[in-house]
Amino acid sequence: MPPMLEIKVLASGSSGNCYYLTDGYTPLLLDAGIPWKQIQRGLEFKTSELAGVLVSHEHGDHAKAVKDIIKAGIDVYSSLGTIEALRVSGHRIKPVKAREQFTVGTWTILPFELQHDAADPVGFLLANRGGGKLLYLTDTAYCRYRFRGLTHLMLECNYSLDILRANVDNGAMPIELKNRIVKTHFGLDNVKEFLKANDLSLVQEIHLIHLSAENSHAERFKSEIQALTGKPVYVAG
Repeated sequence: MPPMLEIKVLASGSSGNCYYLTDGYTPLLLDAGIPWKQIQRGLEFKTSELAGVLVSHEHGDHAKAVKDIIKAGIDVYSSLGTIEALRVSGHRIKPVKAREQFTVGTWTILPFELQHDAADPVGFLLANRGGGKLLYLTDTAYCRYRFRGLTHLMLECNYSLDILRANVDNGAMPIELKNRIVKTHFGLDNVKEFLKANDLSLVQEIHLIHLSAENSHAERFKSEIQALTGKPVYVAG
């Protein structure tokens, strides 16, 4: 029987990122970049059921609710650099290291390094006992790693280079911002190259996340990734 994972988008994009994930046994949050009250509403106030929150890096659109999450008595898993940048402490803070596995309930989780303008950003590979294997990859210029046996992918698809260039040409975006985006975020071309380089034979779903409001096109991105992979593609928004 194929692994059944539930993914719920509470928020995605430059204004905030927060995703709920469960395998039916251990519910988690991936990032918490929206107000705690909004998270509570999104989870129908069942936040006490959360086994933990994985935070990729300290930027507000990924970590806004961390202090409230700690106050609520929920464990936060993040890199030491991210924890220091957020200036949080206490027994609910669980430092993790890139390429060192840890477990939360039924999940075995492997953090890995990313390339972003943050203190110590990481992505997460989550595997459960039922054979589900989810990759969470956001806010990075590239990913040096390859993965096998993935069943679910959550990949940032922030921009398309042609849209970025058009926005610079028409004066909607300064070239300095365009250059920062390219150096710190995963774009459509990155996603395509990453998918081509990885084993997708077991993949059931691809979720495109963290699309820029100004520099992306949801329907186009969805159709191009579906055409490339032949897999069901969902766009978070």
